[in-house]
Amino acid sequence: MNFSRKNFGIIIIGNEILSGKTIDTNSNYICKQLNAIGMVCKEINVVRDSEKDIVEKINTFRKKYDYIFTTGGIGPTHDDITAKAVSKALNDPLVLNNVAKKRLEKHYSDDVLTKARLKMAYMPSKALLIDNPVSVAPGFYVKNIYVLPGVPNILKPMFKELLKKFTA
Repeated sequence: MNFSRKNFGIIIIGNEILSGKTIDTNSNYICKQLNAIGMVCKEINVVRDSEKDIVEKINTFRKKYDYIFTTGGIGPTHDDITAKAVSKALNDPLVLNNVAKKRLEKHYSDDVLTKARLKMAYMPSKALLIDNPVSVAPGFYVKNIYVLPGVPNILKPMFKELLKKFTA
């Protein structure tokens, strides 16, 4: 019998990690959670907020690993370009996800759903949502690529729910 453990790679996205302003704790958390269920991390990379760099890293990891997890770059600011980069890497158009939009509209019902906030509802057309019990703005996954936020206290509860998908 040939038993092969599922493997994964993690791509940490953000200039704030590379500058030293922010310490990455997400990769440690993800590794611990997935190792506990028998998966093995083969590589962790940090890339800057560059669409070209993110696309290249995703396409490299897609050839090497069963699963890819990205953290960072899915918020409302100008440098949050991960969704766009994943779309480009998969050649899957970036679209407004109506379910995500409705969640954001409900969440910001007492405030303005600005263009920047609405940006968090754009993702590849084939994306499925990863629920966010903390700040509503969802992560997403397409095929074997799981796209998560960079803020640890938002990532952890989202990942806890996502983990059920791998243990079911």
